[in-house]
Amino acid sequence: MSLLAQYQAYAWPSPAKLNMFLHITGRRADGYHELQSLFQMTDYGDSLQFAPNNTGTVRLLTVFPDVEHDSNLIVKAARLLKTHCNIAAGVDIRIEKVLPMGGGIGGGSTNAATVLVVLNQLWECGLSLDKLAHLGLALGADVPVFVQGKTTFAEGVGEHFTPAPAQHDGADAVFLVIHPGVHISTQQIFTDPQLCRNSPKLDFRDYTFAKTHNDCQELVVNLYPKVANLLQHLLHYAPSRLTGTGACVFAVFDKEASAQQVLQTLQDHQILDNTTHAFICKGVAESPLHTIIKSIFNVRD
Repeated sequence: MSLLAQYQAYAWPSPAKLNMFLHITGRRADGYHELQSLFQMTDYGDSLQFAPNNTGTVRLLTVFPDVEHDSNLIVKAARLLKTHCNIAAGVDIRIEKVLPMGGGIGGGSTNAATVLVVLNQLWECGLSLDKLAHLGLALGADVPVFVQGKTTFAEGVGEHFTPAPAQHDGADAVFLVIHPGVHISTQQIFTDPQLCRNSPKLDFRDYTFAKTHNDCQELVVNLYPKVANLLQHLLHYAPSRLTGTGACVFAVFDKEASAQQVLQTLQDHQILDNTTHAFICKGVAESPLHTIIKSIFNVRD
């Protein structure tokens, strides 16, 4: 029995990340922005299942109403690995989708990374995480972060990683994350002339949440009143911030009970409507996907 058949009942995690801060330190001649950020892995996300098929093709069996099958990063990631490793076998993929699309929490990128990491094992490709991350970069700038699977500092255009200390500021935090139900164009934010592009570089050894910020937040708040309203309410209860270019905002708590209480309060006061999506998660040093992969396949860092 192939590994793909053996593990077809498994649900493989595809976790969200949060940008704890986002500093834009400059702009290169090619138009790309120089960034600094802390990618915080969480214990909450989608889950994917993989099963063999006899067609020799990649089939995503879960329908995404707003994304064509062949354009989905899940399909693109599987085809990329299949071609690179000359795999003849076909695969059927299903996903339980709980992460909101376009939220700045890595929804599409984490799905692509889970495909690469899991199928690398089930197809017995034998590629290192560094090689998988290099492949994943062709699918999106955030894919390598999820392939590596660690909470990490990032800089450059987001491709240079520095390990975050296991006990960095906020490492054990609980987060209330809310998607306000609006779509924010990353391209619009990064091309806006009002965007701050000259934040001084941070020495990662000096990182604390309080010393940092998100350079996109002021612009997004000015352009999207619903984001501004949510942040205003969250800041009343806890340190809060936009993640990435949005649209998700998050608040930082010491205890899950505190996050639950604030979520309940926002619901009771009808601050959240039927277009918002809220969830509570915990920060983790390592992606839950990688923890499972290590335990099953005896993979080491």
